[in-house]
Amino acid sequence: MIALLLLVLALSSHNEAANILYAIPFTSKSHNIMLRPIGLELARRGHNVTMITGYEEFDTPPNFHQVVADNTTIWEATGTGRPNVFTTVDNTPEEFHHQLLWKGNLAQTEISLKSPEVQKFLQKDNQYDLVISELFFQEATYMLAHKYNAPLILVTTYGNCMKHNMLVRNPLQLASVLPEFIRVEEPSSFWGRLRSLYFTCYDYVWWRYWYLNKQAELAKKYIPNLKEPMPSLIEMQRNASLVLVNSHFTFDGPMALLPNIIEVGGLHFKESTKPLPKDLQKAMDSAKHGVVYMNFGSNVRSSELSKEKKDAFLKVFGQLKQTVLWKWEEDDLPNKPDNVIIKKWMPQKDILSHPNVKVFIAHGGLIGMQEAIYHGVPVLGVPIYGDQFNNLLTAKQQGFGNILDYHDINEQNIAALLHDMLKDRSYKDKAEEISRRFLDRPVSALDTAMFWIEYVIRHKGAEFIKNPAARLSWIEYNMLDVYAFVLAIAAAAVLAIVKVAMGLQKVFTLSKIDSRKKKHH
Repeated sequence: MIALLLLVLALSSHNEAANILYAIPFTSKSHNIMLRPIGLELARRGHNVTMITGYEEFDTPPNFHQVVADNTTIWEATGTGRPNVFTTVDNTPEEFHHQLLWKGNLAQTEISLKSPEVQKFLQKDNQYDLVISELFFQEATYMLAHKYNAPLILVTTYGNCMKHNMLVRNPLQLASVLPEFIRVEEPSSFWGRLRSLYFTCYDYVWWRYWYLNKQAELAKKYIPNLKEPMPSLIEMQRNASLVLVNSHFTFDGPMALLPNIIEVGGLHFKESTKPLPKDLQKAMDSAKHGVVYMNFGSNVRSSELSKEKKDAFLKVFGQLKQTVLWKWEEDDLPNKPDNVIIKKWMPQKDILSHPNVKVFIAHGGLIGMQEAIYHGVPVLGVPIYGDQFNNLLTAKQQGFGNILDYHDINEQNIAALLHDMLKDRSYKDKAEEISRRFLDRPVSALDTAMFWIEYVIRHKGAEFIKNPAARLSWIEYNMLDVYAFVLAIAAAAVLAIVKVAMGLQKVFTLSKIDSRKKKHH
């Protein structure tokens, strides 16, 4: 009764309370870490929230409802099983897209949509004021906004998205903003910019003319009672009221963004209320020379390193004065030095918040990078796939990170880079400087996301903040028809001038010949 009373009071005091459907079925732990706070916070603010997710939440507000989709990883969805991720390090971005992102996400989207709970939910006669969906290869879920005749908001766990920029007519800035999944050592060089242009075109063409068609087929097959005429997924994404991107200019660099593209990088951060496990707290507090923390995230497992590379890390760690915390996914680590502590899971945010952490050895995933930035910790990164190299390159360029390529992992290279970062105070100073910039905002990232989501609700989709150029074709938006017309007029004028000149020259030549003939006679 008390919970019900509190809910009624919350709803009565919140005159903009709305029914919100939040579709985030992609089963990646790192994605869920960033996305889940949006749904939970909206519910805490009095909105009636229904979340389609692969990760069940517990201890939630009474106005927070869950539709739990089958939790099948992208690796399982492909039918090939999870590989040793380190074996994919040499895959090109094109191979990464074809073998994993496109194939895996088509399969995973289908698994999510045909899950018994999801299908049972979709058969109900529900009404929603807003649909929020993840912008990450799950585009079939956008059609839920059409089903419920509601505005659509997109949220992405990575930064600026080239494909979406093309659709909503946000400036591409190809010379300064890289596509999210390519590796370019020198982005501003001629060859770097050429590579960026090629991959942008390649990715867009395949995505728009093949992948989206496959996603549309899934939407028609598994989302019942879609009204005709059905818009295309291109139209759905182009007409999104708002896009929340997981970036911030202090780290990702400044870029031109439309009013309805909002940076919310770091929205999953909150001051930790949970103490560290007692053994970790004791080990970190007593580490007189500091702590080196090593964690390759949820998808990349340290335990799958080759014996040669694993032994290289162990030899270097054994020579350190620092305590080493290593997320190791097996029960035992042979030849482990006494200063190395292993655990299958570690509370990363809480560890990085400890003042004794000197260096974070990571794979460069954006969530982990933001956690390092938040706490001002230098990063030594081993990039494997996706956006990891670009994140680490940015950290290196800004002075608080270094890159250790996977094929360069050996005792000498680890020791040289790690000792440099432990001894050179500039890495820590720069990390703390970037942290101060990252946190220096008028309101928190989560509050920013809440304001703009509720802004869209208050203004019934906020059509007025979208770029009107989105209604123009690509030719019209780029003024190609106007330029062609001007060029044609200019060409016609030049041609006319040339013809007049040639005519005058001909007349002058004939006149000159006639005068010579008269003179001769």
